[in-house]
Amino acid sequence: MSINSAMLAGVSGLVANSSALAAISDNIANVNTVAYKRNQVNFANIVTAQSVKGKYSAGGVQGITRQFVSQQGLIQSSGSSTDLAISGDGFFVVTDKGAGVTPADARKFTRQGSFSVDADGYLVNDSRLYLQGWPVKADGTFDINPSDLSKMTAINVKNLGAAVAPTKNVGISANLDKGGVISAGEAAYDSTTAASMADYAADPTTGTKPDFTIEMNVVDSTGGSRKVTMAFLKSSANPNEWHAEIYAVPASDVSVAGRPGQLASGVVTFNQDGSIDLANTTLFGGAGNPPQLVLDASGTATQPRWDDGLGIAAQTIDLDLNKLTQYASTSTVNSITTDGAGPGNIVAINVDEDGIVSAVYDNSQIRTIAKVGIATFPNPDGLQQVSGNAYRPTLAAGNFVIKEAGAGGAGKISPSSLEASTVDLSSEFTGLIQTQKAYSASSKIITTADQMLEELINIKR
Repeated sequence: MSINSAMLAGVSGLVANSSALAAISDNIANVNTVAYKRNQVNFANIVTAQSVKGKYSAGGVQGITRQFVSQQGLIQSSGSSTDLAISGDGFFVVTDKGAGVTPADARKFTRQGSFSVDADGYLVNDSRLYLQGWPVKADGTFDINPSDLSKMTAINVKNLGAAVAPTKNVGISANLDKGGVISAGEAAYDSTTAASMADYAADPTTGTKPDFTIEMNVVDSTGGSRKVTMAFLKSSANPNEWHAEIYAVPASDVSVAGRPGQLASGVVTFNQDGSIDLANTTLFGGAGNPPQLVLDASGTATQPRWDDGLGIAAQTIDLDLNKLTQYASTSTVNSITTDGAGPGNIVAINVDEDGIVSAVYDNSQIRTIAKVGIATFPNPDGLQQVSGNAYRPTLAAGNFVIKEAGAGGAGKISPSSLEASTVDLSSEFTGLIQTQKAYSASSKIITTADQMLEELINIKR
């Protein structure tokens, strides 16, 4: 009967508009939820078969929910270095737990990047979802697989221990006085006997006193500070030549075959314009040899080496002497730069736009921890929404691919930023009014159909 179909059409209108109201309510309630994607209920008519000519049966309406997952929200700056936003396509890979994640555990995908460090050191967002990433390998690289989620683990920024960086490079900026007089002891100087400058450093009653010394502090493999001195004695053989030695202070820090603590000896020559002539400098074992100190590990059979009682690793120190000059000016040290650092503790966690998660230490060292991967889907609007502002894969969404940030169409990561909700309150309130009116109109259909049925029943009276 057409009146019955009209009533049922009104009921379908009530159901569809109720769904629309629910979607609008969700949108308004999540207007401040990080990276929330608005939902919308669209309407589609239902057509029934018209079996009797000249009569019409109403089909009604059905509500079809549409997700706008692929819509980009506004990227806003935040005050936390672990807040992350994705500028472009893709999702963070997350899990419900941090430790003990197995391949069988479900992975979720989210753009809610409000991550912070929990008590166990894991990066978790406000929905208690744990951020996954590729852990750094010993050689500093990452084992990246675009489809194997088992390669990713929950990112933990604690339990890293202190950071130590042994000295690898020393830069020296200094001047040796070209006009200095030849010392009286220069005639008896011999770097291979008790007349050496290394002997004088160990006992000032012996050896030859240098004209000028440059002291350098180097950091060993355990973070200890060791003093190394470069000593110079003006030569009478050549106006542009200086006897030079490098020795440890105290001498007991090293084990050497020559004089106590002596690591190197020879001459340092300068060009006529006052610049250093490394091609003819023999301080490092022969003319033209690279300026570096090589110390083997404690307990080895070779020399020079760190003293066996120290128990520290081998070390090679490159010396930059390009700013060592010989001018007619007072001998002086302008600056000494080193790249080593003693033990330091974590003071901050940084994430760059490539997704590299790093720990910053109070000794200025930076240690790479992991790399955040970005999951992309052919049809992100087809993902299944789950609690926690996250999604699960579906057939409609297609197969995911895990990519590096900014590569292969994946979005870049914006550190210290959050993605805003895509909800537009003005549109939602307008839709709220329209839905309310449509719901009232549908209820009127039922009321009118009821009155018509009542009239039909009353015909028998």
